[in-house]
Amino acid sequence: MSDSHTTPSTQSFETVAIHAGNTADPLTGAVVPPIYQVSTYKQDGVGGLRGGYEYSRSANPTRTALEENLAALEGGRRGLAFASGLAAEDCLLRALLAPGDHVVIPNDAYGGTFRLFAKVVSRWGVEWSVADTSDPEAVRAAVTDRTKAIWVETPSNPLLGITDIAAVAQIARESGARLVVDNTFASPYLQQPLALGADIVVHSMTKYMGGHSDVVGGALVVSDEALGEELAYHQNAMGAVAGPFDAWLVLRGIKTLAVRMDRHSENATKVTDMLTRHARVTQVLYPGLPEHPGHEIAAKQMKSFGGMVSFRVEGGEEAAVEVCNRAKLFTLGESLGGVESLIEHPGRMTHASVAGSALEVPADLVRLSVGIEAADDLLADLQQALG
Repeated sequence: MSDSHTTPSTQSFETVAIHAGNTADPLTGAVVPPIYQVSTYKQDGVGGLRGGYEYSRSANPTRTALEENLAALEGGRRGLAFASGLAAEDCLLRALLAPGDHVVIPNDAYGGTFRLFAKVVSRWGVEWSVADTSDPEAVRAAVTDRTKAIWVETPSNPLLGITDIAAVAQIARESGARLVVDNTFASPYLQQPLALGADIVVHSMTKYMGGHSDVVGGALVVSDEALGEELAYHQNAMGAVAGPFDAWLVLRGIKTLAVRMDRHSENATKVTDMLTRHARVTQVLYPGLPEHPGHEIAAKQMKSFGGMVSFRVEGGEEAAVEVCNRAKLFTLGESLGGVESLIEHPGRMTHASVAGSALEVPADLVRLSVGIEAADDLLADLQQALG
C-alpha cells in the first residue's frame, strides 16, 4: 500500500479532519462551531456585512466551517456543501454543461446518478454515453469533440469497479474535458482524487462523511479557484444548500472518519474472507481481493479498500432476496457508510432505476455496507442468513 495519501497540509489527515474549519467561537470560546440556526443577519448600515454574511442561502457560518473542512480533507481550494449528493451533482452539471454537450458516465453508475442523466439533464439537450471506466481505452473511445466531462465512481456502486484516476485524468486533459470523481465509497481518508489529477470531487455526505445514518448531504470539492467561484454562484442561485444542523452533524462525523474507515476496512476484509469460502456464494466483489481485476490499481491509489462488499448468491434473484430478508444484525435498508451494518438487494432497491438499461445490475447480487460492530457477530449473522 502507498503511504502518500495525506492532505497538502503538513499535518496528518486525522489532525486536519478534527481541526480544519473548526475554530473556537470568538464570543464564547466554544471549541465546537455553533449551529447558526439563522436565516438573516443584522447589517452595520446598508451593505455593511459582518463577516460576509447576509442570508443563509448564500452563506452560513456553520456551513462555512464544513466547507473549509471539506476543502482541506480533499486537498482542494474550495468546498461546497449541499442538501444531498444529488443536489451537488445537479448543481455541478448545470454549471458545467450546456445543450449539445456530452458526458461519459460509468457502465455501473449509482442509480440516482443514472436517473439524473437519463431523465433530467437529457431533457435540456445534454447527451451522455456509457463506458467501462475501468478500461482507460474504453473511456478514450467514448470521448467525442463535444465531451465536456468524464464521470467516474471508484470504487463503483454496487459492483465495486476500480478506475485508474490518473490514467483517465490524462485522457480528460487531452480532450479538454473535466474529470469528475465520485469519492463517496472511498472517502477522502482512503483516496484523494484531486492529487491524482481529477478536477472535481463529488460526495454524498450522507454516507461515510456523516457516518451515523442521521443526516443527508452532498459536497463538491475543486482545486481550481475560478471553477470554485462559478460553482458557488450556481449553489447560491439554485439554493439546494446544506442546512446548519446538517452541516454541524457532518462536521461531527468527520472528526472520527479516519478511525471509522480503518474499522470498516478491517471488518470488510474479514467478511470477504468468509464469503469467498462459502458454498452458496458464487462471486465476491471487493477490491481488496487479489483476484479482483482492479486490485493493483486500488492498492496504488487507495490507503485501504473500504467497507463496501458485494456478492452473488447461488440460486438467482429469489435466493439473494432471501439472504437479505434473513439477516438480523445487518439491517435491511438503503444507503451505506454508517456505523451500523446494512444489507440490500440493489436490483430491487437502490438500482431499480437502471433496470432494463445498459447499467442493469445482476439479479443475484447482494450489497453490504459493513459497519464497525464486532466482526465475529457480523460473520455469524451472514452465515445464518446464507443458511
